[in-house]
Amino acid sequence: MSQSPNAGVLPPPGRPVAKAPARARPGQGHPWLTLVAVALGVMMVGLDATVVSIANPAIARDLHADLAGLQWVTNAYLLALAVTLIPAGKIADRFGRRRTFLAGVAGFAVASVMIGLSGGLGAVVFWRVVQGFAGALLQPAGLAILRATFPAERLNAAIGIWGATVGVSIAGGPIVGGLLVENVNWESVFFLNAPLGVVALLAGLWVIRESRGEQARGSFDLPGVALLSAALFALVWGLIKAGEDSFTAAVPLVSFAAAAVLGAAFVANEARAAHPLLPLGLFRSVSLSAATGLIVLGFFGMFGTIFFITLYLQQVHGMSPVDAGVRMLPMTAVFIVASPVAGALTQRFGPRVPLVLGMVATAAALFGLARIGVDAPYSHMWPWFVLIGLAFGLVLVAGTEAIVGNAPAHLAGVAGGLQQTAAQVGGVLGTSVLGTLLAGRVGDVLPQRLAEAGVPEAAAGQLAGQAGLVSQGVAPVPPGTTGRAAEAITSGSHLAFMDGFQTSLTVAGAVAVIAIAAALLVRRGQSPVEPGAGL
Repeated sequence: MSQSPNAGVLPPPGRPVAKAPARARPGQGHPWLTLVAVALGVMMVGLDATVVSIANPAIARDLHADLAGLQWVTNAYLLALAVTLIPAGKIADRFGRRRTFLAGVAGFAVASVMIGLSGGLGAVVFWRVVQGFAGALLQPAGLAILRATFPAERLNAAIGIWGATVGVSIAGGPIVGGLLVENVNWESVFFLNAPLGVVALLAGLWVIRESRGEQARGSFDLPGVALLSAALFALVWGLIKAGEDSFTAAVPLVSFAAAAVLGAAFVANEARAAHPLLPLGLFRSVSLSAATGLIVLGFFGMFGTIFFITLYLQQVHGMSPVDAGVRMLPMTAVFIVASPVAGALTQRFGPRVPLVLGMVATAAALFGLARIGVDAPYSHMWPWFVLIGLAFGLVLVAGTEAIVGNAPAHLAGVAGGLQQTAAQVGGVLGTSVLGTLLAGRVGDVLPQRLAEAGVPEAAAGQLAGQAGLVSQGVAPVPPGTTGRAAEAITSGSHLAFMDGFQTSLTVAGAVAVIAIAAALLVRRGQSPVEPGAGL
């Protein structure tokens, strides 16, 4: 009876007996199945972005929220995300990207259900904060999982498909959200995340293989976490309060000063920390630094534009949520196509070409939308919506590759957190700055616009105190007002809203032009740096 040549041979003295590797489940660690599992989790976040925008007018009516309160439904989520994303990326690298991702999926789904069960604006805002923390765990861990699973030559394609998945959810959000708001209630748009979360959790448990950063072990940079979180909180809080009051008010000024001091302390801490939260050596890459700044500037215009476009379509044009969602399909549907195209362009030319094209398209679209009027036909809108969708796909995919691809592989989670932080800070910056510009312009022109529309001077002066409502596109027609008087108030209010809308989008377009210069500095990601090299 033949035996294996190694049968009965003992291991050399002092060498431990090797354990047989555990048999993997069918499909576990498979790159494309892993991409599907990650995409399912990210789909919740994409859906949430657009269904909340569609639901905003219904939330405002049901919960009696003014513009500042309505912005908090968005900004509370963005604030929690911005504060947590980079620490969450570090947590994923150290404690396990799969574990962190699945915790984020579960937390996001539970928080979504609790938002739907909330009975007041305060509870909605609180659970949006929790939802933001969960999203922070989910997003950078998902990108890090892709970086750890796919070979370098296929990473751009994977990120392109990941972006297309986000696009599918964003495209479907306005339609699904509109149908739910019209036929059920606004709470149901949040309940939608529960079944998605269950499917994503089960898929992730089955196929995602655990991975960690090679240098993840060691002391955790708790001072860095505290300083960065506090600095980002102060910055984003100041931006939000500036959107409510003004950039010269006391609270924003104190917040910005605190952010500067805390940011300087964070940089000093990272320079001497043995295991820094955000290794400053990352920013020796000009491409990574430029791409981070570009993401901030790009999302500045995109987030703010989407927020105000939904108000324009529903409040000024009087569209139902479903109609508004259908009208936005050219924006969201093109994003689905643009994401894999951006991945292919990035694969062939590097991220610079798609980033430049994306920011040129953004600037053109914003300047174009800044010229539409109260009664603009849809034919004057949809071409610009197409450009925004194209730009969003190009910038998101190429910008992500430029940041994650130019970071060492063992810092993939941190790089993913940096990319998401840049996007969220840009989003808060856009909604707050553009919201402040819009509200300020509305307040300046409202009495004049009302008078031009035929509202008596005394009544126009009284209605000037309703500038907050007009900034949402709402015409503050007093109860019982009918006929020509109601028409005059509506006409003057909508004209004032459009003055603010046009001013905000013109500024956003100018910011997009500045971002083109940053795009020119971005190059293709280099080969992964060996652990510890230059960091």
